[in-house]
Amino acid sequence: MKHRVVGRRLDRTTEHRTAMLRNMATSLFRHERIVTTTPKAKELKRFAEKLVTMAKRGSPHARRIVHRDIRDVEVLNKLFDGLAERFKARPGGYTRLVKVGRRAGDNADMSVIELLDRAPAGAPEGEEKSAQKAKAEKPAKAEKAPKDEKPAKAEKPAKAEKKPAKKKAEKAE
Repeated sequence: MKHRVVGRRLDRTTEHRTAMLRNMATSLFRHERIVTTTPKAKELKRFAEKLVTMAKRGSPHARRIVHRDIRDVEVLNKLFDGLAERFKARPGGYTRLVKVGRRAGDNADMSVIELLDRAPAGAPEGEEKSAQKAKAEKPAKAEKAPKDEKPAKAEKPAKAEKKPAKKKAEKAE
């Protein structure tokens, strides 16, 4: 009987399985989208959503608990500052599983697991505002710089003038 036995073993020892889930969760929070096999993705979903729920608490104790699993400080800060704010109003279900077919090598079911409400693919969350500021600054810089004065174009005609002078000197001889 399987009373109170939860989770997939994934044909790994307990230590290997926990290390793998911790690494996959770190990658998921860093990239917000990863491709893996379907059983791993389903198990990662359970693991990662508990971490996001803890991050939503925002207390120092919650940070210590999550730090047991997410050892990368940069990802931990992103989880507590960016992702926790993004999912603050959501009561659960922070990830999405999309099946993408089978792997060519061993015909394993593959899935994409991603965080919901992802930032645009071009820029991470913190860089969106800085990109908007940069766009606002570019026209101001373009107005200040005169377009007619370019030293590279002034040099090219000077080189062209030297070449005909050499040819004329050769023809004279």
